[in-house]
Amino acid sequence: MDRKASAVWKGSLKDGQGTVSSASGILSNTKYSFKTRFEDAPGTNPEELIAAAHAACFSMALSAQLGGANLTPESISTSATLTMEKLEAGWTITAVHLDVVAKVPGASPEAFNTAATNAKAGCPVSKVLNAKITMDAKLG
Repeated sequence: MDRKASAVWKGSLKDGQGTVSSASGILSNTKYSFKTRFEDAPGTNPEELIAAAHAACFSMALSAQLGGANLTPESISTSATLTMEKLEAGWTITAVHLDVVAKVPGASPEAFNTAATNAKAGCPVSKVLNAKITMDAKLG
């Protein structure tokens, strides 16, 4: 299975602009820039896209783990907060914190926590990140 996306950058780092697109068309020449990445200008940036991918991947991984325990989630809401710090080696993604609230009829706290811990470790996006990944997971 291959998934494809592309980016085009024009200009200098601080004054240039780029666009990012995905093969599915969901992202289509979506703009990003130095200001959307390192300041708080409106728009997307690579780290926001990684956080979104991590939240989505984890939610699906948790659903799979719950399914393996014969539990079907009514809903799983995950937000990912990605931390990027300037280290000696340059800008580095150092951490991602997942905040999870799930409604899972019939799930004990123990079964839910086991599923959430396994999902955090097993999510393909978790595996690719060289960052500290923490989580608060609650049954809602």
